[in-house]
Amino acid sequence: MIRIAITAALLGLAGCTPHSADGSTATATSTPAVHPVSGLKVIPLTVTHAGRAHTFRVEVAASPDQQEQGLMFRTAMGADEGMIFPMDPPRGASFWMRNTVIPLDIVFVGSDGRITNIAANAVPYSETPLLSTALVKGVLELNGGRAAALGIVAGDTVRW
Repeated sequence: MIRIAITAALLGLAGCTPHSADGSTATATSTPAVHPVSGLKVIPLTVTHAGRAHTFRVEVAASPDQQEQGLMFRTAMGADEGMIFPMDPPRGASFWMRNTVIPLDIVFVGSDGRITNIAANAVPYSETPLLSTALVKGVLELNGGRAAALGIVAGDTVRW
């Protein structure tokens, strides 16, 4: 009888486990997401264009070593994934595509959070410098052509 009561209580607790909309089990002490390839922290980043927000899941390349590595040697990236390179203090930025296999949109984010310019469809392996047109607080890398597909342009806002 005690065994039946314990089993019933455990089943009742299992039914109270919180689940997210996709059916996965939520935990009370969730840890920050980490990218399975890079090991970098993954955070949400939102670009707002014409009043419509689009959220990406981006890896944070925070340290100089992480920023130097960037997306080199990656062969694929999800449509709503990317990498953010925070820059504190804001500064002029120059990026290239050395050892970068996939084409990228390189989105330069000004100190006010607005996109200053976009180097669209940067050519894989190119060592031609791609420059910001102003001081930037971050550089966002997305799959090549993704910014145009979503209508993302200079002047749009970026928050992370």
